[in-house]
Amino acid sequence: MTTEVRLEEAQKTFERLERAVAKVIVGQEPVVRSTLIGLLCRGNVLLEGVPGLGKTLLVRTLAHALGLRFSRIQFTPDLMPADILGTNIIGESGGARRFEFSRGPIFAHIVLADEINRATPKTQSALLEAMEERTVSVGGTTYPLDEPFIVLATQNPIEMQGTYPLPEAQVDRFLLKVNVPFPSLDELVRITTLNTESSTIVFPSAVASADDVLAARTVVHQIPIAEGLRQFAGRLVLATHPDSADAPETVRNYVEYGASPRAAIALIRAAKAHAFLSGQVHVRPGDLEAMFLPALQHRIILNFRGEAEGVTPSGILAEVWRKVPVA
Repeated sequence: MTTEVRLEEAQKTFERLERAVAKVIVGQEPVVRSTLIGLLCRGNVLLEGVPGLGKTLLVRTLAHALGLRFSRIQFTPDLMPADILGTNIIGESGGARRFEFSRGPIFAHIVLADEINRATPKTQSALLEAMEERTVSVGGTTYPLDEPFIVLATQNPIEMQGTYPLPEAQVDRFLLKVNVPFPSLDELVRITTLNTESSTIVFPSAVASADDVLAARTVVHQIPIAEGLRQFAGRLVLATHPDSADAPETVRNYVEYGASPRAAIALIRAAKAHAFLSGQVHVRPGDLEAMFLPALQHRIILNFRGEAEGVTPSGILAEVWRKVPVA
C-alpha cells in the first residue's frame, strides 16, 4: 500500500470520527480537533474552561467513538497516588499468599483527569511517568500502558480556592493547552434542545479502533514540513525568550522564562496533525498558526511585572506571531 493511499484512508477514518463526535458535542470544533491532535501526536491535552461547557462529555464521547477503554479520575485533595496508579495487595492462590498488583484507573486508553489542580502536588506528580513514558512503576516493578494512551485533564480557571497550581514540569508534559469557550446563542439553543428533549445522551457507536489510531499516527509522523517552516517554528520559540535578539518588546518586559525545546517539538508535531485533519499532504504556515497558541501558551512564565499588570501569555504570543517573519 502506497503512502498516498494510507494517508487518504487514515484521513477518511478521522473524518468519520470527527463527525461522530459532532453528533453529541455542539460546536467546539477547535476543541474537538485539538483533542484529536493530541491523540494523533501521542500527546496529552489540558482543557481549561468554566464548569458546564461539556469537557467531560467530549472525552466520554471520543472514547465511545473509538471503542476504547475510558477512565474518569475525579481529583480531590484527599486523592492519593495509589488511587490513580494502583497498589500491591495480598492475594491467595493454591494455599500460598503473595502480593498481586491491583491496577488503578490510569490503566485505560483515554483517561480523564477531572479538575486536576484540586489534587496535591504529590498526587499530581504520580501522572508524570504515565504521561511521558507510558509506564507505571509500583513496588519496583514497571507496567506498560496500552496504546493508544492519552491523558485529557481539565481545570477551572476562575475558582482557585483549594487548588494546587500545576508545577511547570508537569504543565510542560501537556502537548497542548486548549481554552474551552462559552457557546454562542445558536449553539446554546441546540445544547438545550439536545438535553431537554431526551432523558439520556446517545453516545456514538465505534467508528474507528485502536489500530486505526496507531496507523494514523505513523502517517502523521511522515507528513513533510519544509525546512523553511521548520526554521520559522524554531524562530517563533526563540522569540519567546527575553534574552533573544528576535524577542519583541512585550517579551523582554513581561516574560521570565520562554518556551522550552519541547515546545518546538510540540508545535511541529501538532502542525503535522492539523494538516492531516485538514486533508492536506504537507504542513502549511496556516497549520503552524493554528497550533501556535495551544502548543506554547502554557509554557510561557511571566515575570512579576507581567503578572502585576495582567498580561496574558496568549497576548504575548499574538505579538510574537506578528513580529516574527515567516522567511
